[in-house]
Amino acid sequence: MRTIRSILWVSAIVSLGAHGWSGPPVAAQGEQPIYNTVKKKLQEGKPVVGATVYTSDPNIYCAMASSGFDFLWIEMQHSPLSYDDVAKMIRACKGAKAIPFIRVPDATQGDLQKATDIGALGVIVPMVSTVQEAKDAVRFTKYPPEGRRSQGGGQYGDIWGDGYRASANDNIVVVVMIEDPAGVAIADEIAAVPGVDVVFAASGDLGSFSGYSRDDPRYEAMITKIHDDTLAAGAKLGGPFQWHDREGFSFFQASSESGLIKAGAEVLLKTMKGQYEY
Repeated sequence: MRTIRSILWVSAIVSLGAHGWSGPPVAAQGEQPIYNTVKKKLQEGKPVVGATVYTSDPNIYCAMASSGFDFLWIEMQHSPLSYDDVAKMIRACKGAKAIPFIRVPDATQGDLQKATDIGALGVIVPMVSTVQEAKDAVRFTKYPPEGRRSQGGGQYGDIWGDGYRASANDNIVVVVMIEDPAGVAIADEIAAVPGVDVVFAASGDLGSFSGYSRDDPRYEAMITKIHDDTLAAGAKLGGPFQWHDREGFSFFQASSESGLIKAGAEVLLKTMKGQYEY
């Protein structure tokens, strides 16, 4: 396991560069502290990058969380991860640099309540193709008066401190994913929903649901519409890490742990300068 952590560390450093961690920022008197460093960077116009997590192994999670990424995209839509698994992962790396974000299966009250209760400071909602789905993403994530999140048990206080209830609405990032032509058609309305922080252009499923290849001008027209509508609404724009050089994008999903292990192994072996063949 130590070897895996080392590989992840090498891969992250080579890909992103080393980042220091000096603790959450302190707010001025009378303001809520912004301890979600992802939200702070987005507000400052800076890009953020998150690696994707499918495994329930806390050791791998911690290696990724400490490798320089801004956040971890914890995948609960397309994985067998349970909320119990993810709660243990987040607790195991309390204080790590990477902020926990969870892609929930759907914009339901139960999924969003559980995700935030276990300490996620970001929720990623897939398959948003109606304004109501975007509103639900905000409504069930935020406490009153901005939303309908109920107070209950959870480990959020242990992770983020006693002032969590008062500061959660200001710190949680709501990401909605547009993945089909129906969502593209009303991207302007989705992006304008109050409380939506990021609109993510789902590169793969936009092609899958539309039937357009990525080199088709009609595919590019969908991406352009999402781009223009999102930025016009004042929200941030997300996409795959491969689009990090596209103008206007600032929220990026990077590779999963398996891809990072492979890339890290290649980097490690290349340091032997031809002494080892693989």
